[in-house]
Amino acid sequence: MVAKKINKKMDFITKNIWFILFVVWGLPLGYYRSKFRKIVYQTDSWLINIKPVFWREIKGLFGNIYPENLNYKKFRNFYLFYLAIYLLLFIAYLNF
Repeated sequence: MVAKKINKKMDFITKNIWFILFVVWGLPLGYYRSKFRKIVYQTDSWLINIKPVFWREIKGLFGNIYPENLNYKKFRNFYLFYLAIYLLLFIAYLNF
């Protein structure tokens, strides 16, 4: 009886591993994007979260718009790493 329950749980995890990985890795995405946008646009307003993507955000992600701001550079590098892992997960999902 216990073995059947364990097998059912393992089957569920095996069948839904990509979904689980995307949910777990994607949960903090909203927080990270909000924090990055607040740094790029130099605001603490919550309205920045509902605006569409702007070129300044893209330039801030792939460029260096505030070379003297160490907090910006550190978080930009972390955010790029986070997004790169997300992209790798998506590519792996498409290939498997």
